[in-house]
Amino acid sequence: MNIPGDLKYTKDHEWIRVDGQSAIIGITEFAQKELGDIVFVDVDTEGETLAAEDTFGTIEAVKTVSEMFMPVSGTVEEVNAVLADAPETVNKDPYGDGWIIRITMTDASELSHLLSAEAYKGLIEA
Repeated sequence: MNIPGDLKYTKDHEWIRVDGQSAIIGITEFAQKELGDIVFVDVDTEGETLAAEDTFGTIEAVKTVSEMFMPVSGTVEEVNAVLADAPETVNKDPYGDGWIIRITMTDASELSHLLSAEAYKGLIEA
C-alpha cells in the first residue's frame, strides 16, 4: 500500500500536503480502496473557514457515502474541478490528480497532532 512519507495523515484517512501556509487535502489509498468505486465528490464549503475535524464534504461510492474531515483549521480556497466530471480520479491517483481541496491554513501548529506515514501505516495494519 502506498503511504507517501512526505504527507501527514488523520485517523479518518485524509492526507495533507503542506506548502507554506497552503495545503492540499485528499483521502488515502486505503480509504479509496475501502470505499470502492467513487461516483461523486460533494464539496460545498469553498470559501468557508473551517476548524480541524469539521466536515468539508462527502465522498460517495457505489454502496456508501462518507464524510471528509479537515485535518487542520483553514479556509477552503479551491475544490479540484476534475472531480466534477471524473470522480473516479480519486481511485486512480489518490495522492496526485485525485486531490480534493486546497486550503490556506489558519493554525499550522495543528499539524503536530497528525500522524506520520509510519504512524498511519500502524493504524491501518492494526
